[in-house]
Amino acid sequence: MRILLVEDEKGLVITLSDRLRNEGFEVDVADDGEKGFEKAASGSHDLIILDLMLPKKSGLDVCRDLRQNSVNTPILMLTAKGETIDKVLGLKLGADDYLTKPFEVMELLARVEALLRRSPASSNGAAPGGFSFGNVQIDFKRAEVAKNESPVELSAMEFKLLQFLVENRGEVHSRNELLDAVWGYDAMPNTRTVDVHIAWLRQKLEENPKRPKFIQTVHGLGYKFVGL
Repeated sequence: MRILLVEDEKGLVITLSDRLRNEGFEVDVADDGEKGFEKAASGSHDLIILDLMLPKKSGLDVCRDLRQNSVNTPILMLTAKGETIDKVLGLKLGADDYLTKPFEVMELLARVEALLRRSPASSNGAAPGGFSFGNVQIDFKRAEVAKNESPVELSAMEFKLLQFLVENRGEVHSRNELLDAVWGYDAMPNTRTVDVHIAWLRQKLEENPKRPKFIQTVHGLGYKFVGL
């Protein structure tokens, strides 16, 4: 597995690079946003660890531009800020998860492993070949989604969330259950991650996101997918 680390703090780069390599990962490094975008755009990495505050080009801009260029590599965003708005904005722009500095390296490794394990590229093929609902078509094997026969760009975690909901359609899942099943770690104090990804899926796939027909909220319990 090859990881791109886009970070300008030299001490953190050394610490994370050494630890990731000790865990068996191949690590590529960029120390500013422009270099990070160029390397990430090649699509030759399995995961991107992306700092929010970078010289030349911010992590948010890098994330947004990668998704607009159809680069769907999972992105773990690092931020020194604790404000919810920064985290939500990062997720809306296409990041798959976030970690606030300072953090324990063991927690970062757990997030990395969860994202890699649940990315579409690592699917073991257990999912059915395809599924359709409304005017949306899903190809699970190719990790592709189309609406009205036009491609829909989803981040890795958006796709995995959609896949989980479809495979377990009709069942109600709490935010904590979705965090564990899709992101791969137990419930955290803030489950806004799930809400943002649900909202983004509705925006991209539902005819009327404010009145979703397929990805439904079950008030007080969680979310469920309703579809034939």
